[in-house]
Amino acid sequence: MLYLDYGRKAGEWVANKYGGNENLEAIELLKHLNSIFHKKEKGALIIAEESTAWANITKTVEEGGLGFDLKWNMGWMNDFTSDMKKDPLFRKGAHGQLTFSMMYAYSENFVLVLSHDEVVHGKCSMLEKMPGYRVDKFANLRAAYGFMMGHPGKKLLFMGQEFGQEREWSENRSLDWGELEDELHLKMQKFSAKINAMYTDYPAFTKLDCSPEGFRWMSCEDADHSIVSFIRSDGDLKDTLLFVFNFTPVYYEQFMQAVPFAGEYKEILNSDSTTYGGGGRINSKAKLSKPEPHDGQDNSIIMKLPPLSCVIFSCTPEAAKDEKTPAKKTAAKAVKAPAKKPAVKAVKAPTKKPAAKAVKPAEKKAPAKKAAKK
Repeated sequence: MLYLDYGRKAGEWVANKYGGNENLEAIELLKHLNSIFHKKEKGALIIAEESTAWANITKTVEEGGLGFDLKWNMGWMNDFTSDMKKDPLFRKGAHGQLTFSMMYAYSENFVLVLSHDEVVHGKCSMLEKMPGYRVDKFANLRAAYGFMMGHPGKKLLFMGQEFGQEREWSENRSLDWGELEDELHLKMQKFSAKINAMYTDYPAFTKLDCSPEGFRWMSCEDADHSIVSFIRSDGDLKDTLLFVFNFTPVYYEQFMQAVPFAGEYKEILNSDSTTYGGGGRINSKAKLSKPEPHDGQDNSIIMKLPPLSCVIFSCTPEAAKDEKTPAKKTAAKAVKAPAKKPAVKAVKAPTKKPAAKAVKPAEKKAPAKKAAKK
């Protein structure tokens, strides 16, 4: 619609008045449509499914854009699904399919889409795209959804994929709800529900979604192990979230992970939890960072990194942690002072000392009685 020569051969189209291939009338139509839409429908969104490199789709009309609220990120979708379909052994050769999207992530206001187009016409359902045995497919899918939710951009996941439907979608039948009687499908649904709830509960997921300040790689170059990590932020250090992903079936029991600052790191989601159908290799205790440089950062933690997994940590800076500590110690002293010391004195005074004096006089009187008898 935006191009006069789209789908046409040379000689089958006429250039615009400026000699270009832009469809000026279509452009003005879209600008007018979006302007009227936003004036009449407060809070509603209008989204462009656009797969070319046309610029400024989501800039306002006043800024010279077309005025859409969001644009489908077709580049991310193609790269990501292609990488997820690969056997983990070969993912290291296509590592850029995981990371390249961040090169253009802020050129538009994007929505990450796994739509009906990706689960029809022989493309397989999301679950069946995943390689490996059945349990590996579910593990890989949980990790994939975790990556999608952590990556900047709004989200669209087509129905049925949240519980890992095995068949492709069809408009001629209902979703395969009966699959929820299977434990792995049910736990897949629980994982999707949990990470959706986190998406709304933690501001770091959304607040700076369209700003470079909301995202930073911790590690994006470990192609040999297919491991990536990054942080999401809402601008407040104490709300920072750390995401770590392992896209191979290798388990790291003592994995060194770079962290953005000194502090405490508490696991808030692990896709390998038995709750979600995993093997239970979780980080049950909070991790205190150590000043050991790693991946360009000054601090790091040692963690369990399960195979084919997504692990998310909340991050508490050292300064914020120290502010809480003195208050706790003061409160403890206030309780100890009046309770323990008076109680000890009250017991010692009436019991131990008088008892000792009462025994000694009785020992002295015994010899006096024997002398009287003689």
